[in-house]
Amino acid sequence: MTDEDIDTSDIPPLDDSFFATAQLRIPKSSQHQVSVTLKVDAEVLEWFKAQGEAYQDRINAALRIYAAAHQDR
Repeated sequence: MTDEDIDTSDIPPLDDSFFATAQLRIPKSSQHQVSVTLKVDAEVLEWFKAQGEAYQDRINAALRIYAAAHQDR
């Protein structure tokens, strides 16, 4: 299936009013964290760092969301 095959006619567009009230919500991390060494693309790391001080928390949140979305696979 391609993007063109997806019917999005019933989805309202995300306009400026949506983003004016949008809030960043980062899931609370678990109490048990481990340190790892991980290779990532430099531009990906730089993008996360440009988002602010808590970039490692954002990376963890992105990985947590990805893992939850793929848990049943």
